[in-house]
Amino acid sequence: MDFREMSNRITSMVSEIAKSVVTVYTMIPEISLFFGPRLLQGAGSGFIAKKGIVVTNAHVVARAKEISIVFSDGSSSKGWLRAIDTMRDLAIIETDTDLPPLRMGDSDTVRIGEIVFAVGSPLGLTGTSVSMGVISAIGRIIIDEANGIYLDDLLQTDAAINPGNSGGPIVSCEGEVIGIATAIIPFAQGIGFAIPVNSVKRFLSMIEKYGRPIKAWIGVLVAPLNPSISQMYGIPQKEGLIVVQVIPRSPAALKGIRPGDVIIEASGRKLVKASDLRNAIEDSYGSDCIDLKIYREGDLFEVCVPLIVE
Repeated sequence: MDFREMSNRITSMVSEIAKSVVTVYTMIPEISLFFGPRLLQGAGSGFIAKKGIVVTNAHVVARAKEISIVFSDGSSSKGWLRAIDTMRDLAIIETDTDLPPLRMGDSDTVRIGEIVFAVGSPLGLTGTSVSMGVISAIGRIIIDEANGIYLDDLLQTDAAINPGNSGGPIVSCEGEVIGIATAIIPFAQGIGFAIPVNSVKRFLSMIEKYGRPIKAWIGVLVAPLNPSISQMYGIPQKEGLIVVQVIPRSPAALKGIRPGDVIIEASGRKLVKASDLRNAIEDSYGSDCIDLKIYREGDLFEVCVPLIVE
């Protein structure tokens, strides 16, 4: 395939994808000492995930009093917030549209170096913009304790992601959504992050099943083991999640789990990615506790940790 043929193929793919990418405009209430109460406009991106369903970031619509969806052809429709989870930074908006949903891929198969495209409306500009880059890293973690955000298994990309791109899809060369643009590091160049699409699919299924996000937790922050961590701590295990932090007075703390412990299994499932533990905890919804197998200083032991469900 020569460069012209490749360019034409990308152009055709992006043209089709852009039809199902939207701009999300919000009106956010604010009280100013000088101006008094007023509404400020915000903007982000989103995409059609199912018929009449737009997926975007929670921070795009978190404080919105009104939501308007603008489509690629310039038409618009009112949006209604169906579900929001600030910890996952995901939100579902219902709107009137017959646009086809984008195909969602499998983010577990994404590889470092893979070419991707970020599609959205940077800076709230009218129309769709596209940037190209590669997957720079996988399995990144962002924790914002002040805002109650814990994002795991993030995809890192150097595709240009700017304010307003938030909520827009990150698309593979096959035209499948593999992530949602969610954050940029201020003053850093070439570093953007995306929520893996498998987390999005899980969120959609959860809303269909329960009608709301299920927030089940035990009170630990974990990171995947890698060779450097294993060597630093003298851990023989090749797979598992090392406990980075234990929240005081949480179920995990009360059961004696401590930083440096390595969680090998949860409910009989081997743990490799940080999201594996979260998924196992959520799947234990309705149970009193979750069984964990833990490695600590040469010993293996099991403990059943109570769940807190919000």
